[in-house]
Amino acid sequence: QVQLVESGGGLVQAGGSLRLSCAASGRTFSIYAMGWFRQAPGKEREFVAAISWIGGGTFYADSVKGRFTISRDNAKNTLYLQMNSLKPEDTAVYYCAALGKRGSYYWPNPSEYDYWGQGTQVTVSS
Repeated sequence: QVQLVESGGGLVQAGGSLRLSCAASGRTFSIYAMGWFRQAPGKEREFVAAISWIGGGTFYADSVKGRFTISRDNAKNTLYLQMNSLKPEDTAVYYCAALGKRGSYYWPNPSEYDYWGQGTQVTVSS
């Protein structure tokens, strides 16, 4: 099992920045890739970004490309999401997720992921 705990959410004005963190513990050696998703009230969970845990390759949703940066620190078993130029439509609960085994995946599909954090609220005011 892998446990994930997010932090770093909060309230920020439009145009501002936040950095989210996701600390992984447990069987971290099994992590193949990790991702960030978000869910706004009344909407489905939406893919934000993903990263290969070993190679570092990244993939972003078009809506955040150029504004958000996903990164990881393997030594600290921590995933990050740097969010710049935030917009009110970025308001959501942000979740980190992990793929627990090697394979071929469609990273934007939340059902592919094995482990999830509890989420952290991000609110962007206009």
